[in-house]
Amino acid sequence: MSIVIINGRKMNISGNNVCISNNSVYVDGKLISDEEIKEPIKLIVEGDLLSVKSDGDIEVNGNVQGDAKAGGSVNSGDIGGSLKAGGSVHCGDINGNVTADGSVHCGDVGGDIEADGSVSYRRK
Repeated sequence: MSIVIINGRKMNISGNNVCISNNSVYVDGKLISDEEIKEPIKLIVEGDLLSVKSDGDIEVNGNVQGDAKAGGSVNSGDIGGSLKAGGSVHCGDINGNVTADGSVHCGDVGGDIEADGSVSYRRK
């Protein structure tokens, strides 16, 4: 079970895939909150996930085994897949590709990096 905090509101979830789209929250493809989320959206996850997607910023205090996609910035542990961010990226290792509209600061990257800002990563 993970703890999800959306714009300061805490929810306990049992699921592996979190998505905030069109101001609604989905876990494993199921709508879990019909309360409209006000923008700007900030998603914080305490724990590990398979994937995460949000129209706003994402912070994962854990790892993402698959892909992560954010309309804003991303702060996370390791990302097992690819990462796309509409802002800056601060992460551990990323096994796939990284695309960011801002800067990228991370560990090892298994794929390509495209960034509109500065790029800093650990090379093997």
